[in-house]
Amino acid sequence: MVWKLVVALALMAFCVTVHAAGLTTVLRRVRNRTAHAEHKFWDATWLMIVVAAWAILLHLTEILAWALFYSLQSAFPDFTTSAYFSAVTYTTTGYGDLVLPKEWRIVGGVEALTGILMCGLSTGFFFAVFSKSIEAAD
Repeated sequence: MVWKLVVALALMAFCVTVHAAGLTTVLRRVRNRTAHAEHKFWDATWLMIVVAAWAILLHLTEILAWALFYSLQSAFPDFTTSAYFSAVTYTTTGYGDLVLPKEWRIVGGVEALTGILMCGLSTGFFFAVFSKSIEAAD
């Protein structure tokens, strides 16, 4: 059980690292763009689209990392099924049509908690960028 938690925490740490690096990268670009933009409606809208797309790309990368782990552990018959399970778990949709083998279930719970945290971080970041673009428009 301890080994499973160590693995789950390593995957969580990977997700936090991916998210921190990704959001830092987009933050640098946002700062440059807002410094030179005229702050018109379409400029701000395009900026929000780019930030949202980037956040989703980060989440998909993290989902696929969990899926790769499940696939390497043969928790599901193929990578596609692992990716589906991971997406449903990470987003906490939890359809319940697939479950991990008993020995890996704690890992699925940590994935769900990680997904909640990373989605919250993305939401906060998205709101901060939106607030900053509104401030710049004033």
